[in-house]
Amino acid sequence: MSGSASAPAAAARPRLLISRAVFPEAVAQLAAHFDVHCNADDAEWTPGELSERLTGCQALLATAGEPIAAALLDAHPGLRAVCLMTVGFNNVDVAACEARGVLVTNAPGVLTETTADLGFALMMAAARRLGEAERYVRAGRWTKWGFDLLIGRDIHGSTLGILGMGRIGQAIARRGALGFGMNVIYHNRSRLPADEEAPLGARYVDKATLLRESDHLVLVLPYTPQNRHAIGAAELALMKPTATLTNVARGGIVDDLALARALREGRLAAAGLDVFETEPEVPAELRALDNVVLLPHIGSATEVTRRRMVGRAVDNLIAAFTGGEPPTPVSTAVRDAWHARRVAVGR
Repeated sequence: MSGSASAPAAAARPRLLISRAVFPEAVAQLAAHFDVHCNADDAEWTPGELSERLTGCQALLATAGEPIAAALLDAHPGLRAVCLMTVGFNNVDVAACEARGVLVTNAPGVLTETTADLGFALMMAAARRLGEAERYVRAGRWTKWGFDLLIGRDIHGSTLGILGMGRIGQAIARRGALGFGMNVIYHNRSRLPADEEAPLGARYVDKATLLRESDHLVLVLPYTPQNRHAIGAAELALMKPTATLTNVARGGIVDDLALARALREGRLAAAGLDVFETEPEVPAELRALDNVVLLPHIGSATEVTRRRMVGRAVDNLIAAFTGGEPPTPVSTAVRDAWHARRVAVGR
């Protein structure tokens, strides 16, 4: 009989599922702390496929595309954290997560300027008919210069309306006011403090005034059930027929079919859309129109920003499972409970 005691077995590392393909460096960083299982093929899993792959997992690194509902949580009671690499979290039932002590984090701040760049560019493309002009040239239809060839709408000196004045809305306002001399008006759930509003030269108005006065309306509000179809037939009827509408927020905020009708009937000049209610499917009614610029949800799509988004999710995950404090929790109550108990899966 040996007199030496055997060493205690090392605690098993928490099992992590990564729902979409991400940068290899991020996977390697996580592998130092987790038993990592990746969606290397970058397939779009059905809810059933996601649930199957979550078996035995304590953590999930996800995007805004995977629905995290109460039924999924109940099927996987060992799940302790859902860390998103996106700002939006309307795909997550946060209340259900809170009730079950599941931490939810997102990635605010890291994509503000990049998304604002895209939003402003999309607005300009719609106003100056750039998509239509590019197709015109590619089709070989440009045979001479004409005084009225593809006449669009001015950006400089016009009125920029912003619905939703968070980080991205303010960044778009700065571009408009300081770069293009635009008159900025906005509507938000609450008015900005005076010291934030003044540098933008922005004026707070009610929603109806925003719709009536905007030459170019940009949507950057979060998606909630209350915000579904915040821009529908009634709202579009208040807008100028010379106005443009740009959506870089979330699909579902705009009634896409009502928008298509307004564009087709000349009740709105143009639109620029990066998001859609049924994406990746885009309604045929929109695809048939020349006066709308359609993009495949690329608001944050630069390499630097996408790396920062993934990095923020990685930081949240590692902090949560190593006794640290996740930097960007959606639910601070769950984060604080974790931090207080110094919870670590497998301990």
